[in-house]
This record gives sequence, structure tokens and C-alpha cells, in this order.
Amino acid sequence: MFKNLDASEINTISEKAYQYLVTNAYDQAIDLYEKLINLLPDNKLYYWYLGLALLLKGEEVDAQTTWLIAISNSSTTEIDLLTNQLVELLEKEAERLSSREKDNILFAWLIRQHIREIQPNNINNILHLLSIATLSKTYNPELLEEFQVLELLKSPNDITSINEELLLEVLNNILKEAKLLKSSYDLLEASVPYITNTAYFISFLIINNINDIVYSGKKYDLGILYSKLGLKIQPDQMELLYCLSSFYQDICEYEQGIATAKLCYATVENLVDKISAKFMLIQAFMSAGGYWNEFCSTLEQYKLMLAELLQESPTNLDTVANTCLFVAVFFFPYFQDSPRENYQLRHELAKLAQLNVQNYGQEILAKYHNIIRTSNANKERRLKIGYISHCFKNHSVGWLARWLFEYHDRDKFEIIIYILGAELNSNSVQDWYISKVDKAHKLSIVGLQNVEIIFQDELDILVDLDSITLSTTCEILACKPAPIQVTWLGWDASGIPAIDYYIADPYVLPEDAQEYYSEKIWRLPQTYLAISGFELGVSHLRRDELNIPADAVIYFTAQRAYKYHPDMAKVQMQILKSVPNSYFLIKGLADAQSIQKFFLEIAEAEGVERERIKFLPMSLTEEIHRADMSIADIVLDTYPYNGATTTMETLWLGIPIVTKVGQQFAARNSYTMMINAGITEGIAWTDEEYVEWGIKLGKDENLRQEISWKLKKGRQTAPLWNAKQFTREMENAYQQMWQIYLDDGGK
Repeated sequence: MFKNLDASEINTISEKAYQYLVTNAYDQAIDLYEKLINLLPDNKLYYWYLGLALLLKGEEVDAQTTWLIAISNSSTTEIDLLTNQLVELLEKEAERLSSREKDNILFAWLIRQHIREIQPNNINNILHLLSIATLSKTYNPELLEEFQVLELLKSPNDITSINEELLLEVLNNILKEAKLLKSSYDLLEASVPYITNTAYFISFLIINNINDIVYSGKKYDLGILYSKLGLKIQPDQMELLYCLSSFYQDICEYEQGIATAKLCYATVENLVDKISAKFMLIQAFMSAGGYWNEFCSTLEQYKLMLAELLQESPTNLDTVANTCLFVAVFFFPYFQDSPRENYQLRHELAKLAQLNVQNYGQEILAKYHNIIRTSNANKERRLKIGYISHCFKNHSVGWLARWLFEYHDRDKFEIIIYILGAELNSNSVQDWYISKVDKAHKLSIVGLQNVEIIFQDELDILVDLDSITLSTTCEILACKPAPIQVTWLGWDASGIPAIDYYIADPYVLPEDAQEYYSEKIWRLPQTYLAISGFELGVSHLRRDELNIPADAVIYFTAQRAYKYHPDMAKVQMQILKSVPNSYFLIKGLADAQSIQKFFLEIAEAEGVERERIKFLPMSLTEEIHRADMSIADIVLDTYPYNGATTTMETLWLGIPIVTKVGQQFAARNSYTMMINAGITEGIAWTDEEYVEWGIKLGKDENLRQEISWKLKKGRQTAPLWNAKQFTREMENAYQQMWQIYLDDGGK
């Protein structure tokens, strides 16, 4: 049949055989290729295609035999040429089959596995195999070892021989699948010599993943490695320096956090970057605690820089530079109780930052803004309430907000939560929140793309639980993805113009606060927060093990380093000095050495023996921490930034507390909580009253017992512990806000 055919006829048969191959008619393809080999036994191309048809049919041994026959009896030089020819053909066919259809991907995998057998050091082929594994969701880190990927990348290679585009694609895909694994970092590190597109490498592979690795995955050490890798490539990359300093602080390596912040400041030049770097340094000082003089001098320089920025008012900032402005004055309330001054600066910076967001986010805003305002206005349905926060986890806000979600009336309200930096591993608190809502979105800790997700849900009201504790939340709210936006619980009001309301109560803000707040202050009737109680663990703290006599009076404070102010520490030492046989237990997240130096130097200056000051380590869990607090006779609150969760815990445990009331939200938290728990004993309006209450409670055991009895009895009657009633009041506020919106024509 095939004898005496001319070249044109042979080509026709060859094309027909290939057509059978690509349409999966393998038996017909095999038959034609065998006949072509009989006709032209020296044409190796037919052997390659015959072997491929056999391989795709599942006859791998016959395929390998066919290829070996074609190569046998060839010289060494010929073998190399023929092998390269075979590999080239197989690569072309693997590319053809590398579509997203599962069967084709599996065939491509099969072909490339045979290429690996032929050329085990073909790094581009191995990269293709890894790409197929990620696309087919079959990737596992053992493949890196099986394919000896790291060894191949670390061995001498012609850099130009590696397909950089393919390498970057593989790295990106693997990080999406397994960013929390050390093996993924090792692959990234080994790939650096082959990368010429360093901007993409740093921005999309390191920075885009680093926050998820740390804040969602809780892999701080790994986040530090990623930061350092990027800084090896670009030593002055400010965002990475910022991350590195923060990560050091998060793992309590405070000196390194400070040093990194100083390095960052030394490397930047423009004003906005200098402000960000200065903020980083302030944060590092405050996280460590005890660096009060350094903090104060840095803060004065910082204020001048902020004033200069407001004078310039740039409107072309990118998202990284701009979002820092939202949180720029975060530490001011820890420094002094000056609400008008602090809020005015916060509001001016927020206005500037919102303007920049509207500029670089105009595409999203133009797409959605005119839709939301009218689509929901007059429908008879449940109000759709969204809550956004990075704190739906083991966090103070996460513990305190849950009662609102527990008691929400689901017949009247549809509840959606937006979890920023959602934890990738199982988290009991996060899982609990997800179980309590109609819909939950797990979002990245950074990225304006989160805004679009919220727009698409067509909320009626969006409730912000973060305020300026997270710049990402501020950026989202500045885009106004809901017609009504409210701040509650997480911090003081942010001052962002796009936020309509701030939830307060009759006590937590002074009566004249509306004069300087841009948000409408919505005062709930009794308290801006209520819970049904706290879970308690088992304490292992003992007086004898702390060398404290059984009849001694124990004063206690438990705050992170941010809240320890030297002026208040002096006042607390005056109490201790005036109450014989008294001790002060200090606890909180801080640099142990610097915070001890801070308190002991003040104690010595006030004439208090060092032995009466005790420093406690952090407890293993929140439940154990609360149980450990029971060792205290009196809790001494901080000022100008009070406790919040710690005050609630103190009151629930029935422990007397002394607080100084100021003018700012942060200086009135304990005040409103004490009033709503049913006590006034311990509320001071001056330093002198604070000392008087501290001494009185220390010397009068009967008074302490009376307060404890009132607090425990109040668990059944006080507004602070009536979470159901509080929830109804919050829901009533939402309904009134919505009615006002409708009455104003949806504007």
C-alpha cells in the first residue's frame, strides 16, 4: 500500500497520523506511524511520534522501547543530537496539552515526567512539572526534593538558559498554594540569582505574601526571612524595613525592632517616607516600653513633619505611602490627654488620606458608587449589616464583640463579616464568628481589592471595629462601600470624613465632644459595650512563690508597654509608699529589661523599695490571665490611656480598681465601665484623688470587700453585663440610622 509513494503523499499520511494523535485516536495513529517507519526506517521523527502515541495510550514500556530502538547503534554525538530532538518534540507536545482541562494536564505531566527521565537536569522541564502540579492542585513540597530543584538551582547554570518568566510563574503559584512552608521560602531564595525582574520579585512574590505569612499564618520567623531576602536585593526597600521592624516587635525582639526602624529612617529622603519611618520608630519605642525620653523627643520632631505635610497636602500618593497617614497619630493619646488637639490633627490627616484614596481608587469608586445608593432604599427586608475588622480572633475586640453577634436578631438583620488578615490555620474564635453570621469573607490584610467585595454585597450599614488600629480598614472605609458607615469598639473615632457615626454612651465622651468630632456621636442609653461574662482558667500564681506575705496588700496592673506613662507610674509609687506591707505586680507585653528599668528607677526616685515591685511573665492563655488577676487586691489603672478589656476583666472578677478620668475616649473607658458595673468607688478626677483612692482601698479591707460584693451582685443587674439589652439598643440605633438615611432621600 505504501510502496512507491512520492514525498507529497507521504506528507499527507504523516499529517493524517498526527491528526489521529491530537484527536486521541491513538490506535489509528500507531498504525500509520508503524507503516511510515517501515517505509522510511531512517526518519527518526516517526519513532518519536509512535512512542508518544504509545505513551498517551498508556503503553509506557513500548514507548520507551520505541525511542531506544531509534537511538540504538548511533554514535555518542548522534545520541546527543537525537535525544535533544526527541526532547524538543516532547516539549512541544506537552505545551500543546498544557491547558486547564484535567485530562490534558495529566497527559502533559506524563510527557514531562518522561522528559525528566531522559534529561534529569533539565530545569525548565522541572519547572513545567511544578507548574502543572500547582494548576492541577496536586502540588506538595516533597516534589522539590524528588525533583532535586534546589540542588539544580544552586548548581552552576547558565542563567540565560532558565526561563525567567516560567520561574516567576512557578514561584507565584507555589506561594499561593504553600506560602507558610519553609520549603517555599527555600525555593524563592535559591531562585534569586536567575531573577532580573527584581521589582516584580520583591513586590509580587515577597511583599504581596509577607503579611499573609505573618498575620494570617502566624509565621513570624518566616516573615523575617522573607523581609531579609527582599532587603538583600533592595536594601532601602522601605515597606520591607517597616515589616521587618514590626515583625521583630511582634516576637519581642525589641532592640532589633528599634534598630531596623532607625535604619529605615536613615535611608529615606522624601517627607512622606520620613513620616512613615518616624512612626515606625515611635512604635518601636512604645512597644518596648521604658524608652520614654526617646519617644518624647521623636514625637516632637514627628509633629513638625506632620505639620509640614499638611501644608503641602499632596494628592498623588500611592497606597503604601497614603495608608500610613490614617494611623499617623495613633500614639498621641498615649502621650497626653488632649482630645481636641489630637482629634483635629487626626481628622486633617484622614481628610488628606481619603482624598488620595479617591484619586488612586477612582476606577472602583466610579464603578459602584451610583449603584449602592438607590438599590436598597425602599425594600421590605432584613437590614444588611456588615462588620469589618482584623480582630475576629484571639484579640480583645474579638472577645468583647462576640456577645453582639450571639444575640443579634437574625429575623431583622442579615449579618456579614469581613475578616481582614483572616487566619489560615484553625482559630476557635474566628471559626465561632463565622458560625454566627450569614456570610463571612476572609480577606487579605492589605489591598484595595477588598473594597470591591464589600461593594458587591450591597450593605445598608458597615460597622468598623478597627478605627485607626489598621490602615487597611481606614483605606476601605474611605472608599465608602456602604451608604452608612459606623465606628464602634476598637478605638476612638478615626476622623475619616466617609464615616457617618461613632458609637458612644453618656460617659465615655464628655458632653462637648461633638464640637470637635466630625462623625455624629451616637450615644447609646447606658453603655457602648456590654458582655455576658468571661471564661476563666486555673491560676498557678501563689503569694509565697512571689515572696509576698499572706497579709500583704497587692496592687496590680496588666497593660502592654504602650500604656505605661511615667507621670502615672510616679503617682502609683506614691500610693505604694503610703500603704505599708504593699506590693505592686506589673504585667504586660514589653521588653522585660527596659520596662523593669523604667519602673524601678521611678520607684527608687519615689522612695519605694525595689523588692516591693514584682514583674510577672505573660500568661499562656487569656483564660489563665484572668484567673491570675485574682491574686490582686486592687488594680491600678493606667492614664492617659485606660485599660479596656483589662478593666472589664477586673470588674467581672470583683476586684476594686482605681482609675483617673480624663477628657479623651481613651481616658474614660474605665469610668464608663465602672459606672455601668454599678460602682463609683475608685473613680478619680485628679492625681490627688487617684492617690487618695489607692491608699484608702489599700488600707481598708472592709471597703474592698464591700466593692467586691457590689460588683459580683451587679453581674445580675448592671448594664455592663446585660449583653442582650445592649444588643437591642445597638439594633435600635442601626434602624434609626437607616430611617434617617431614607428620610434624607438616600444621601
